[in-house]
Amino acid sequence: MCGIIGIVSSDAVADRLVDGLRRMEYRGYDSAGVCTLHDGKLVRRRAEGKLMNLVGVLENDPAPGTIGIAHTRWATHGAPTSANAHPHATDEVAIVHNGIIENFKDLRAELAQDGRTFESETDSEVVAHLISREIENGASPEESVRRVLPRLRGAFALAIAFRQHPDLLIGARLGSPLVIGHGIDPDNPEMFFGSDALALAPLTQRITYLEEGDWAIIRNDRAQIFDEEGRETFRQVQPSGASAAAVEKGNYRHFMQKEIFEQPTVVAQTLSSYLRREDNSVALPQFDFDLSGVKRLTIVACGTSYYAGLVAKYWFEQFARVPVDIDVASEFRYREPVLEEGGLALFISQSGETADTLAALRHCKAEGQTIGVVVNVPTSSMAREADLLLPTHAGPEIGVASTKAFTCQLAVLAALAANMAVVKGKLTREQEKDVVAHLLEAPAALNAALDHDDDIAAMAPLIAPARDVLYLGRGQDFPLALEGALKLKEISYIHAEGYASGEMKHGPIALIDDEVPVVVIAPSGPLFEKTVSNMEEVRARGGKVVLISDAKGLEQAGEGCLATIEMPVVHPLIAPLVYAIPVQLLAYHVAVVKGTDVDQPRNLAKSVTVE
Repeated sequence: MCGIIGIVSSDAVADRLVDGLRRMEYRGYDSAGVCTLHDGKLVRRRAEGKLMNLVGVLENDPAPGTIGIAHTRWATHGAPTSANAHPHATDEVAIVHNGIIENFKDLRAELAQDGRTFESETDSEVVAHLISREIENGASPEESVRRVLPRLRGAFALAIAFRQHPDLLIGARLGSPLVIGHGIDPDNPEMFFGSDALALAPLTQRITYLEEGDWAIIRNDRAQIFDEEGRETFRQVQPSGASAAAVEKGNYRHFMQKEIFEQPTVVAQTLSSYLRREDNSVALPQFDFDLSGVKRLTIVACGTSYYAGLVAKYWFEQFARVPVDIDVASEFRYREPVLEEGGLALFISQSGETADTLAALRHCKAEGQTIGVVVNVPTSSMAREADLLLPTHAGPEIGVASTKAFTCQLAVLAALAANMAVVKGKLTREQEKDVVAHLLEAPAALNAALDHDDDIAAMAPLIAPARDVLYLGRGQDFPLALEGALKLKEISYIHAEGYASGEMKHGPIALIDDEVPVVVIAPSGPLFEKTVSNMEEVRARGGKVVLISDAKGLEQAGEGCLATIEMPVVHPLIAPLVYAIPVQLLAYHVAVVKGTDVDQPRNLAKSVTVE
């Protein structure tokens, strides 16, 4: 959500600022802008809509200068207009901001009484005016920021440019990520700010991650970092590992399509970090608490990560016999949960920066829970605050709708559930070997599922005209129904809902008619006949059924369906990973038929860094 880049250089920066914004398009945005310093002036260019609109503005009215800041905005306070686009500026300073200033109304009223006028509806503009007022009263850039930051309540990452100081930028973070990039050419020193390492990948691989409450001054040849108390401090410079090639689509039409097809590889990479092939055992990263002593597990996540947690609830309770509570992060703290001593709180997030999930993590930490995190960014805020860090190895996920991160999360959670079962004595050594053997079958099964891409593409036009679609599943297929519905509505804008199959007769069946397709996820097995019974209830009322099952299931129940999608026969443990493929592909191809923006669907952001 939103993206920041700043550059201090001796070369022109506007084109590179825009290129950095382009690498953050995946985060979601609805306006963009840049501000450079040139001849003692702040040169600001902004545009609503896609980045190409800003590029057009710059072609007609360039922004010269060797220092600058830029931003992609996802609207919170105020509509996505040019006036509300960042950077915001006064005569003295320009700022870009990710996050929310919760007390902005009080600050705005104070500034208005001081005679200051505002050109936007945003909360962010108050920061520009607060700092500008300090500058006008004789404060240095460092002094002005030191005075203003304690007055801001909420979450923010900031980058600030000063008209009278064309040799520096100041950045700050609290609850929203910001990194410093260190230039690599000693003959042409440069420094950078970025929302993430990926934005800076073409510019540098040398990164410093600011910690909570940090703020920093960067010049072209050095950085000074201060902690929340204003004391100068040291933060390590480390290789980012971010690849500029990661944000290229290659031969694929969309990033989402590319990332769906990467799943066999990235799931294999992820499993290789948790499974020992030489003895078919599960091995977790090092940690310093006793997993066998965990009495209760609390899982917290948002969106697709929450559905991964729902699948994992089945695994932890069935294998390890550990009771599991699971909550969406935005609601977790507000029900005042009872957290037992000896509990493990497990947080799942692709970015590791999701604001609601991070706030829930800190709540659990304050309540004495052991903290585990499943994240795709091992340098993220959640990762740094965890007692048990469980990285996925999905690589950067650019499409807003999560695909490969989801299956990699499932892979990690399955390994954790198996390991917990082993240390608690619920799985024998032979049973552990059996579990590992089935997990190692997952990449090949994912490949087999992808072989049906053309069949799914061919049936997508049957679903695209629908206004409403229902998804059904039982047991651990129920979270897959929820995930399938989420994917469809995210990128095709078709209203879709997922239900436990047995819940159809408790209300949703009233919606069934011949214009409502019902997608049924039902691999053959112990629950198959019950799911088919619910499917027949749908068909008896004129509903059009799309059945996703294996060959045995389709042979028994496929006749008379609107369409069928055949999956390989797999062990129930890995079925959620495999059956994620068809629901992802179905959503993708329906969205393509409808002509929507698959990778950047309207109103959505990749990383939600505000509550």
